[in-house]
Amino acid sequence: MACVTAFTLLTPPQYEATAEVMLSRRNAKVTTTDNVVSALPADSSAVDTEVEILKSPQLAKSVVRALRLQNDPEFQPRKRPETDAKAIDAAVERVRNHLTVSRSGLTYVMDVNFTSREPAKAAAIANTFARLYLAQQVDDKVKITQNAADWLSGQLNLMRRQVTADESAVQQFKIANNLMSSEGTTLTEQELSSYNQSLAQAKTSVAEDAARLDTARRQLAHGSTGDDVGESLNSPTIQKLREQRAEVSRRVAALRTNFQEEYPELKKARNELADYDSQIQAEIGRIISNLDAKAQVSRQRAAAVAATVGGAKGQLASNNRASVQLGELERNAQASRAVYESYLARYKETSSQVGLAEADARLVSAALTPLKPSSPNLPLNLSLGLALATAAGLAAVGVAQMAESGVGTAADVEKRFGLRYLGAIPSLHSVAKRRGLSPTDYIVEHPLSGFSEAYRSVVASILHGGDSAVKVVAVTSALPGEGKTTTSVCLARAAALQGHRVVVVDCDLRRRTLTRLLPHTPELGLLELLENPNLLSQAIVPDSLTSADILPLGDAPPTLADVFGSPAMDRLLGVLRSRYDLVVLDTPPLAPVADSRVLAQKADFTAVVARWRSTPYQAIQAALQLLSGSDVALGGMVLNQVDLQEQMRNGYGDLAYYFSTYGGYYIENGRGRGE
Repeated sequence: MACVTAFTLLTPPQYEATAEVMLSRRNAKVTTTDNVVSALPADSSAVDTEVEILKSPQLAKSVVRALRLQNDPEFQPRKRPETDAKAIDAAVERVRNHLTVSRSGLTYVMDVNFTSREPAKAAAIANTFARLYLAQQVDDKVKITQNAADWLSGQLNLMRRQVTADESAVQQFKIANNLMSSEGTTLTEQELSSYNQSLAQAKTSVAEDAARLDTARRQLAHGSTGDDVGESLNSPTIQKLREQRAEVSRRVAALRTNFQEEYPELKKARNELADYDSQIQAEIGRIISNLDAKAQVSRQRAAAVAATVGGAKGQLASNNRASVQLGELERNAQASRAVYESYLARYKETSSQVGLAEADARLVSAALTPLKPSSPNLPLNLSLGLALATAAGLAAVGVAQMAESGVGTAADVEKRFGLRYLGAIPSLHSVAKRRGLSPTDYIVEHPLSGFSEAYRSVVASILHGGDSAVKVVAVTSALPGEGKTTTSVCLARAAALQGHRVVVVDCDLRRRTLTRLLPHTPELGLLELLENPNLLSQAIVPDSLTSADILPLGDAPPTLADVFGSPAMDRLLGVLRSRYDLVVLDTPPLAPVADSRVLAQKADFTAVVARWRSTPYQAIQAALQLLSGSDVALGGMVLNQVDLQEQMRNGYGDLAYYFSTYGGYYIENGRGRGE
């Protein structure tokens, strides 16, 4: 909250100006042709894309150069860059930091917001962004259209040469293969058609001449004199001869009427008549010969025409074979011309569009000079700071609560593990006024203190909290460093101060922490005693401050033998039960060593020591599972090193929470704290 308040009061005022730009869905359609650059689609992705373009570094650089913002101290770092290019880049970065472009809801309107220390400058820069954005759209369209026109022009030159080459190849192929045509057909086809007509006429003439000749010959063969032959009937010579013969024939007939056959005039007339008949027959013979010659000529002419037709057909077949390749060449030429004409039309359309480019957006509202600063917003910032401070505090509490994996109260012991809560041992620094003493010495030096009373409470819970009598107590923990040995010694001294006969046995073969508390390492100890029970009185070390005894570990090296599960250990515990009121076994931690599980089975009561709010819940649960399958008298749990000052603040429901109320009953330094 303090940071937000300081930030709000120290931040210089900023003014925000907004220009509104809208993507236009309606564009002027001057020509009927399609534009080279299509209009932007009317969808959300297009609007979002244009928002990013408005925020682009390139547009920001154009604004910086247009307004010369590289020389404005507001948009330059304290140390001005060495070159103008670097100054422009620095100004661009700062201008973009002051720029905000957003879409107005689901509309096509984009808000261009700019903040500055000066109101007029904010409006000018916002309007410049909008203006240059629209100008950039027009410039981009003009450049793209001009580039397209230039490209089309280059393609047209190439295609024009291609069309010329393809059409020239067609004409050259026609000339080379005699495929010249007129009115849609080749010259060979026209000649063949003419030859076919001539051949047909020739065949008709042959048929007519042959028919006339055959008719005349059949008539002569059937005894005709040739008078009825069609050609003779039409012959002027024969007609004249027949007229002269007819006149002679009339004269002969007249003479026969008046004269005898021997009459000279009659003979002369008959001779003239025979002469005319001979001439007529000779003429008929010539006609028949002429018909035969004419038929021969017709047949020869028909044969010649047929030969010409055959040659023309061969030429036509050759032309047809060449026409296949000619068709391919013509199709190539047509395709080249079609592409050329389409490109030519598109080039003309594109060239006409260069001067018709328009922006796809328009300025809806220019930015006005703001009259009051937009930031800092004091009420909003303070409200937000208060909300964030509250949320952060609650989150910190929640995180601390969730991160706390250890056991903190009696309720945690009973609910989480289902164990009896034996008591809480406070950390010495949280209750003692005199510092410098160890916990094991402090309990003797200040027997009426709250620290000593905590151990007496645990002793009472162990000895008098159950139905059966307890003599052997195994003190263990889940992990090393929980204060297990200190707890064992303090429990023994607290019980001894109450008049109990107590012995503490060091059962940690590896660490030997209890043995190290003695001023000198003894030669005899637990391991030697198990081999020779008669050495008990020599192995016992009296406590220097109380009546308690200590059974340490001697200087014998650690062994892998199962010494705690042996009958010798059972006999030793039997002897100790008979001599002492309370036997405290200082055992190793449960997690790393198996000795504690063996000793827990032999004890009347097993107390698990856990460090307050430190030992992980999962570690304790895993350690208890190691004991759950054995015949173990699991008595309860002791919370060690409890910070009473913190517990009084946060441990609501636990007895330590009320320590400030009942702490006056304890006496420290020989004086009571009052009731």
